[in-house]
Amino acid sequence: MAELEILQPDDFHHHFRDEPFLEHTVPHAVAAFSRVLVMPNLVPPVTTTEAALEYRERILKRVPAGTPDGSFVPLMTLYLTDKTSPDEVSKAKASGHVYAVKLYPAGATTNSDFGVTDYELIMPALKRMEELGILLLVHGESTDQSVDVFEREQSFYEKVMPMILERCPKLRVVCEHITSAAGASFVEKAGPNVAATITAHHLCHNRNALFKGGIQPHYYCLPILKTEQDRQKLVQCAVENPKFFLGTDSAPHAVGKKEAACGCAGCFTAHMAIELVAEAFESVRRLDALEDFVSRRGAAFYGLPPAQGKRTLARESWKVPETYPFGDTIVRPLRAGEEVKLKLQPRNGTSGYK
Repeated sequence: MAELEILQPDDFHHHFRDEPFLEHTVPHAVAAFSRVLVMPNLVPPVTTTEAALEYRERILKRVPAGTPDGSFVPLMTLYLTDKTSPDEVSKAKASGHVYAVKLYPAGATTNSDFGVTDYELIMPALKRMEELGILLLVHGESTDQSVDVFEREQSFYEKVMPMILERCPKLRVVCEHITSAAGASFVEKAGPNVAATITAHHLCHNRNALFKGGIQPHYYCLPILKTEQDRQKLVQCAVENPKFFLGTDSAPHAVGKKEAACGCAGCFTAHMAIELVAEAFESVRRLDALEDFVSRRGAAFYGLPPAQGKRTLARESWKVPETYPFGDTIVRPLRAGEEVKLKLQPRNGTSGYK
């Protein structure tokens, strides 16, 4: 393959952070994607429709000049708390810009301290979501510290998620950034109202990457990288099953917060997410499935129109920069300093939505 043409990709899980970082995070996303589902775990979190719409405007102000109108669309989400009301869910649906509500178990990951502590308290909000068809996005990890860190996703999908679906059987759910064969099997066996995102880095790497030649903090994320057998199952689902689609979970942190005695969880992949997915697909000779995974399935599950415009993936070698600007500091990207053999070519200016 010298070149592969695909429909314009979307990303259904992305962390932009907030000002002063949007100046640098938004252009990375615009360069690769047209529709991006925006995570709400700011400080303070985005818990109201009003806050989500204000955040949306801040993102749009940072879209680079010259980007064609309508070619970049941030899809907003709310942060679910014990106090989220059914009325707030209704406001979100009526806004036309909030597409989902995100469930973080309290303490499970970055900026999740305001998350859910008691699943009974969120049932009224979930029932309203089920009624209105607004999606529940799930960070599926147990916060029980007695559960091994490499088994917390498996524990969540064994104990918590079945209970939620039993109480709300028609709730539309995205099991976000699944990392394990157990998580993938849960989604495979669930009804058509349950789907999942997979990140680029979980398709390419297993937990050995965390320890290669020493501690590698830029491969540390939550849910954590799993075994090679888990990675292979994710690749299989990504190339074969329409219930699985791309959510990069690109999550930038300043270098000083990653390369630290107590480093933050999150991998910055916005600079080359499509290239990473393509690398994983090519390893199993399934580049033919790339467009379906990155451009079609997510839109279909979210009830969005098909992507418009084409992008070209070329066999072109380039070196990943050691760092990128990040506000008044820098972020170190995944694969920093390494050579990559595939390159998503720049937009041609024809993307947009009817």
